[in-house]
Amino acid sequence: MTKHTATTDQAPQGLTPAERKAWAEDGFFFRPSLFGPSEQDAFRTAAEMVVKRAEACVSVSSDHYEIDGNEYVEVPALGEGATVQLEHAPESRTIRVIEPFHGLHPIFDQLVDDPRIVLPVRELVGTEQVALFSDKMNLKRPREGSRFDWHQDSPYWAHFCEHLNQLPNVMITLDDADEENGCFRVVRGSHKKGCLPGRSGDGTLGPLFTHPDHFDEADQVLLRVPAGSLVFFSPHTVHGSRPNHSDRARRALVLTYQPAGLRMFKVDRVRNAGAAVAADA
Repeated sequence: MTKHTATTDQAPQGLTPAERKAWAEDGFFFRPSLFGPSEQDAFRTAAEMVVKRAEACVSVSSDHYEIDGNEYVEVPALGEGATVQLEHAPESRTIRVIEPFHGLHPIFDQLVDDPRIVLPVRELVGTEQVALFSDKMNLKRPREGSRFDWHQDSPYWAHFCEHLNQLPNVMITLDDADEENGCFRVVRGSHKKGCLPGRSGDGTLGPLFTHPDHFDEADQVLLRVPAGSLVFFSPHTVHGSRPNHSDRARRALVLTYQPAGLRMFKVDRVRNAGAAVAADA
């Protein structure tokens, strides 16, 4: 198990040779503290505004359902395809995930086009222009935020599209992350085998969680990164996190990109990103 502690050195916007090598060999790389303190504060304020709005909508929604004992809520009032996941603790009304979220506050809609994200993503996708594929807000609340079991994103998306190798994820950290508050973890090199078998027979969602026989947990890397960092990781990279046992939040945004002109995962609309956004008008 490796612990990565980020420094504050800023990387250029285009991919460096070291980042290209890490993407190919490890399936991830990160850029620490790319967003400054004032931007971080703005993101956190906007995130809590989104959460309050979602809480109000969840309280009046009648479309609640359970999968493997965990509660989900479809919330059309938050937009097309909006889903809220609640925390796993029995009777908890704490929101765990909001998906999608980018249209719920102007600052997040603008974030989709930020060149600090879009420029490296274009190289990872392999196209001159890119579009948004999926976006979600993960909320690990103090002492309550639950774990995310080891999984890949690609098996979840495989039924929807064929361009699985062109769906890079970008995580934007809103809080300092470490072991105590459930930092993000990846399994180095796990992306090289493509979609791995899931845990068949382990509930409805079991097949979406990666079977432990097909990767070595000893290869995991703990991403101890500060707020305002970007973590780029492949849709085939096995990843997860532990519970938040601290008194600090561990919130993060995840944006997934794809070639321009293609519709989003949960929303029947094209959201081109960066310079291509003009063509989306």
